[in-house]
Amino acid sequence: MATTSGSGSIIHVPRRTSVYLYSTKNLVGSALALVGLVLFFTGVVTTLWPVVVVGLYLVGILVAPSNKTYDLHSGWDPGDVRKALGEQLKTINGKVPPEIIGKVSNIQDTILALLPRVERLPAGSEDLFIVQRTALEYLPTALEAYLNLPKAYATLKPVDNGKTASQVLLDQLTLLEGKMGEISDNIAKNDSDKLLANGRFLAEKFGRSELQVPGGALPPPGGSTAG
Repeated sequence: MATTSGSGSIIHVPRRTSVYLYSTKNLVGSALALVGLVLFFTGVVTTLWPVVVVGLYLVGILVAPSNKTYDLHSGWDPGDVRKALGEQLKTINGKVPPEIIGKVSNIQDTILALLPRVERLPAGSEDLFIVQRTALEYLPTALEAYLNLPKAYATLKPVDNGKTASQVLLDQLTLLEGKMGEISDNIAKNDSDKLLANGRFLAEKFGRSELQVPGGALPPPGGSTAG
């Protein structure tokens, strides 16, 4: 964040300071400090008003809860992944805008549908790597980074080309959603190609007349031929 001093020069405020300005502690402390100013302007306190204002601000910092930090990562085990995805959705419910909930749900549904199928992909498969990284790293990291911001900062403060953290997260989730859909299509096509190849194999191997076997015709019912 940058502000302009009286001399016209730019003062850069560190990002950590900018985040703190939107934190619950600062908002509560500032609200109580305003109460101190109201007491001063109404004549309730006079000469000691700076002490009262600062004291109320510090009280606000002490009583306000700290911002909770989140860890949404898990290990790569289908059962653990299913459980972790469920916990992710439960954790973000009510803490992120509805459109983000929708994106996360779509990504998770695709991952859950892919879990039984990605096990059949070769170990070095790029699609397998991306699904694993999305479930274990990309999705939880994006959600954690957002949740660990003060809510007011995440929804009001522009952080990238005029976009708020909410909008940046939505863009990231849209990319993940598109990639998971692409991988799902790739795996479905791979499965259908295998089915078609197997059909061609069966047609080549067993497409002859049922009455023909290697070495000649099948014997008639009864097991003997005409003498």
